[in-house]
Amino acid sequence: MENLVVIDLGSNSCRMTVTQIQKDGSYQVTHQLKEMVRLSEDEMLTDEPTLQPAAIERTITALQAFKAVYSHLPNVTLKAVATAATRVATNQKKFLRQVKAEVGLDLNVIPGTTEAYYDYLGVVNTLPTTNCVMMDTGGGSCELVLIINGQAKHSISLPIGAVNLSEKFDLNDQVTASNLFEAMTFVDKIFNSVWWLRQGLNLPLVCLGGSNRTLAKINRRQGHFLNFEDIHGYRLSHTAIYQTFNTILTQDSVGRAKIPGLAKERADIIVGGMIPAITLMRFLDADRMIFSQNGLREGVFFEHLTALDQKIKG
Repeated sequence: MENLVVIDLGSNSCRMTVTQIQKDGSYQVTHQLKEMVRLSEDEMLTDEPTLQPAAIERTITALQAFKAVYSHLPNVTLKAVATAATRVATNQKKFLRQVKAEVGLDLNVIPGTTEAYYDYLGVVNTLPTTNCVMMDTGGGSCELVLIINGQAKHSISLPIGAVNLSEKFDLNDQVTASNLFEAMTFVDKIFNSVWWLRQGLNLPLVCLGGSNRTLAKINRRQGHFLNFEDIHGYRLSHTAIYQTFNTILTQDSVGRAKIPGLAKERADIIVGGMIPAITLMRFLDADRMIFSQNGLREGVFFEHLTALDQKIKG
């Protein structure tokens, strides 16, 4: 028996999943933890992206809490990855050394294309996604994968996310029409620069990431689902998506925090977080969104499981 620990340090949150894998290949998730660390907060205040002391401290505290859990488990295999915020930080090496010194953890900073690939593995192994455009909107980046006949045909990581868009276009509180227009135009131009995206015209969007999943949770709360957070495979029409986004836009951060299904700690970045998905839905003329609860951490798990299987057969 093996305990596979996967830690995903993103720009907004830090998450850990522990999966117990038996010798016969069967497995069970035993722990899922999440801390909102806002690692990318104020990172772009200068011309050179820099992780700020307060954000680093929150992250160290979260990683130490995770360690308190997995350090007591037997036969641990630990895989810890860091994404956009750490990827672009000018003080990345210093931060990694601090994590190693204070937590004893080696963080692997992965490229955006690798992040997109892990997202793809997490989705295709758990959802019937034959032809679609997959989108993972995080705090500091957005990963896109064009999936045709179940295969990842094209992928890219773009530097747009819930935190950096919210800060760049002042979307944290009451949103003005001017700021919203500027933000959506900015994102639309970025999508226009991705030549292969047009091949996804009229295909459904498969969405993951906290901001996108919030769309599903709000609608499930409105529909009085018993477990509104169980959004894996849940589908929404473009009409429902646009109505939900419009409701959010009418509120300031205090009002958004009161919307059922919207986590209070996400209220100030939810507009920026939803803009990429809303803009891409219009860009591709997609009529529906399918939500995935699984992404990067599950992708790392499936890669590990495949390697174990090959080792046994080899």
